[in-house]
Amino acid sequence: MVALSVRIGSLELSNPVMPASGTFAEGTSQVFDLNCLGAIVTKTITHDVREGVPPPRVAEFRDATLFSIGIPSKGSDYYIEQTVPYYRRYTPPLVASISANTIEEFGMLAAKISVPGVAAIEANVSCPNLKKNGKAFGMDPEATAAVVRAMKCATDVPVWPKMTPNAGNVVEVALAAQEAGADALVVSNAILAMAIDVETFRPRVANVMGGLTGAATRPIMLRIAYQCVQAVEIPVIGCGGIATAADALEFLLAGCTAVQVGTANFVSPTAMPRLIDDMTAWCKRHGVTKLTDLIGAVRMHEPVDLRNQVAV
Repeated sequence: MVALSVRIGSLELSNPVMPASGTFAEGTSQVFDLNCLGAIVTKTITHDVREGVPPPRVAEFRDATLFSIGIPSKGSDYYIEQTVPYYRRYTPPLVASISANTIEEFGMLAAKISVPGVAAIEANVSCPNLKKNGKAFGMDPEATAAVVRAMKCATDVPVWPKMTPNAGNVVEVALAAQEAGADALVVSNAILAMAIDVETFRPRVANVMGGLTGAATRPIMLRIAYQCVQAVEIPVIGCGGIATAADALEFLLAGCTAVQVGTANFVSPTAMPRLIDDMTAWCKRHGVTKLTDLIGAVRMHEPVDLRNQVAV
């Protein structure tokens, strides 16, 4: 018997696997039993209805995908009246993901969606701060801290800011979020990137730039997650290029408490339940009875004393 349960602050998860926001929807329940997940993270919403950016929105590569969706949203009223009631039938904690244009709006939206059934709120601080000339909140430690403080003042629900790898120093942002009262960190969102079609001379996505996700980004995301784990005392949820049990275990060994699966859900809708099954099988093969024993269990190489080495 393998105990897969993990704890993120006040939340007890049956296992560490959850979808990344924007890669999961109600229709997934027709593919597998959602109760097998550790938590359910819904698509990022905004207060108002948004259409998102025009197509083309997606460019696929061998080991990565470039997305430029623009956070289309049906609005907070729809989320409260339709989305939350739908997921109340399932046992995993529901994590709402939100985006806003101002610090004040983050607080207002957090307060509004703190309804029964919402167990935590993920703050998408990768969105542009209109009061800072469009610079993403997550690229600025002070702005990120202000978002977290506004949300903590507005709700008793745990707050999880989702870091952006595009910050000059993600660790500084993580520390600022922790100081402001964040209950956990999600590390991290997509890498800003672009591609050009050499036949048409046009950018591969209409918005010119987008977020690069997928397997090719995993070593970068793992490095950032490890650095954040080393710096903060709150739980870190790893995200970026995770598709298999081995991928997820890397993040756990690096010190993450849980993981989010994103692009892999588009490739295979059963990626998450398969990952959970494979993780259980791996633990059995290696004699691991508690998954939490693997968190932060990475083993460093022994240092080499070069003073007595003979040059060849």
